[in-house]
Amino acid sequence: MIEETSAGIVLFRKEESKILFLLLHYPSGHWDFVKGKMEQEESTHQTAVRETKEETGITDIVFVENFEEWIQYNFKYQGELVQKKVVFFLAETKTKEVKISHEHSGYTWLDYNSSMEKTTFDNAKTVLTKAEKLLSNTL
Repeated sequence: MIEETSAGIVLFRKEESKILFLLLHYPSGHWDFVKGKMEQEESTHQTAVRETKEETGITDIVFVENFEEWIQYNFKYQGELVQKKVVFFLAETKTKEVKISHEHSGYTWLDYNSSMEKTTFDNAKTVLTKAEKLLSNTL
């Protein structure tokens, strides 16, 4: 079995009085947050920042303290089982325009309820719910 660790960000921005979350459309059809594999010598925060820049072009991110959510899942890649661990941080941006990379086919900024409907995987919905709860208590 292959073990992989990735890091990502539940990225949000404020528009008037609303909080909007960024979801990326992956070529396989699902909607999820920015994330990617850690490279050697990188911290999880460094990976999250690098992946955000590579996948969205966004560089102005401010991490929200006290948010670090780990998820775990397995999948098969070229016939071999991969055990994936992903840590998600929560961060704010002021950037509205997203320059998606070749890794994605689209993006959208949505409020919490719409994001919950569009997000594909249950573990991502759980992370989003925890992010929303923290934001509603701090903003």
